[in-house]
Amino acid sequence: MLTQERLTAFLQTSDAARARAFYEGALGLTCVDDHEFLITFDAGTARVALQKSHDPITPPHGTAMGWHVTDLEGEMKALIARGVVFERFEGHDQDELGVWRPAPNSGVAWFKDPDGNLLSLSTGS
Repeated sequence: MLTQERLTAFLQTSDAARARAFYEGALGLTCVDDHEFLITFDAGTARVALQKSHDPITPPHGTAMGWHVTDLEGEMKALIARGVVFERFEGHDQDELGVWRPAPNSGVAWFKDPDGNLLSLSTGS
């Protein structure tokens, strides 16, 4: 059933131009559609859809969306070079890049989009 279908993750944006610049420029996603209500990006085997809002948004609590990557540190360094700032959280023993390792051979790091949606990169099982 759905295991063979393409997943689309939905977030909101109150500044479509700024969000599009971030998702295309900093994250390197390809915009496939931009119309009055929605911006859609290709994200490998999934899609990211940003719902346009004329009102300020309140980002959801916690991580809204994340990517499982093979080379966490390499991806982080590439994003840092594009201006992405990784978050630090009290109570999480994060390394110099901002990676928290809850278990051996795993790691997670968080960053925010222009609307404050918390995004992540992770590696491991």
